[in-house]
Amino acid sequence: MSPKITSIQPISHPPLEGKTVLLGVTGSIAAYKAADVASKLVQAGAMVDVIMTTSATEFVGAATFEALTHRPVTTSLWQARSDLNMDHVALALQADCILIAPATANTIAKLALGIADDPLTATVLATEAPVIVAPAMDADMFASPSTQRNVNALVADGAIIAGPADGRLASGLLGKGRLVETNILEGLVRQAIGKHGDYSDRRVIVSAGGTRQPIDPVRFISNRSTGKMGHRIAEAARDRGADVLLVTASELPRPSGVEVVKAITVEEMRDAIVPSSSEADLLIMAAAISDFTPSHVSDQKIKKQGKPGTSLNLVEVEDFMPLAQGRKLIKVAFAAETNDVEENAKAKTAPKGAAFVVANDISEPGSGFGTDTNRVTFVDSEGNTQSHPLMTKLDVGHAILDRALPLLAKN
Repeated sequence: MSPKITSIQPISHPPLEGKTVLLGVTGSIAAYKAADVASKLVQAGAMVDVIMTTSATEFVGAATFEALTHRPVTTSLWQARSDLNMDHVALALQADCILIAPATANTIAKLALGIADDPLTATVLATEAPVIVAPAMDADMFASPSTQRNVNALVADGAIIAGPADGRLASGLLGKGRLVETNILEGLVRQAIGKHGDYSDRRVIVSAGGTRQPIDPVRFISNRSTGKMGHRIAEAARDRGADVLLVTASELPRPSGVEVVKAITVEEMRDAIVPSSSEADLLIMAAAISDFTPSHVSDQKIKKQGKPGTSLNLVEVEDFMPLAQGRKLIKVAFAAETNDVEENAKAKTAPKGAAFVVANDISEPGSGFGTDTNRVTFVDSEGNTQSHPLMTKLDVGHAILDRALPLLAKN
């Protein structure tokens, strides 16, 4: 019987498509950064409604956010948006998530006490959507006992506190009070909205990046992997409600809402993944693990000998994926190939104990290391293939999760 071949159409859905995010902007100098937050959320597919406090409009005009979101901006409790509802009630019901960035000490205090004297605090009081609060203020204000009590009260009420970050503040001092970066806030919004997705209550481990095997204190053997594929898979799993562990050798920014372990060498990656696998549901080995390592690692920099013929002895690295075991563990391997892609992928399924292998031709344009897209084929031990067109690596991550989900349901 010939192998079954299935062709899949592109997914190409922005991560927040069809979702409504309410962005609250309060009177901090960091209010200008909220414009970038609004822009990135719109780019991610969200419909963004903005509420500004009166103080916030002293820093950034409402027209800025209207231009970025193509939506009216709310600045007053008496600003009616419909004939049936007061504005804050309508926004509270429509929101899939509320993000307050920046959040001043004053707004945090009012939220903690349940005061609803402006459109933002009234909306938060009326919503059942998840609320993310991103403080931005002077370090001494954030560290004050009253602010800390208010922050703790919000956490007890179920709010997510994002930051603040350390760095240079508007006062010129250094300390903990900066608004966290936009990518972190977007990640937390995606996590909050997807919390009850089809991977909720699932533990997913993802490996990423190219490992580095040392030659001496200066040099190492590695490969061209950047870790983008593994990081996008981790984000996709997070967006669908999974509890995600990302074991990465990459220098890419850490995805928010994901547990991250840095592992540079094969040994470090093995020691992070194998023990964690016993309680995991899904292991996706997207990292480009080194196949060879020097037989001897010098503890001093190797000097030129002044003559040709210097050689480096290599030995094969043990594949640790078979060592990853768990009562309910489903394993997915990767095969980055330059020829005979499907045949080489099929040969990896049994030795690795993989349910299927994600294979790609790294010599194909748009499908190699460092790109934002990939063209993959899923290959199982029977030789059945599932071919995908060129699509974003985030969409590839979702396709992998879609393929694995029915397998997880059987456990």
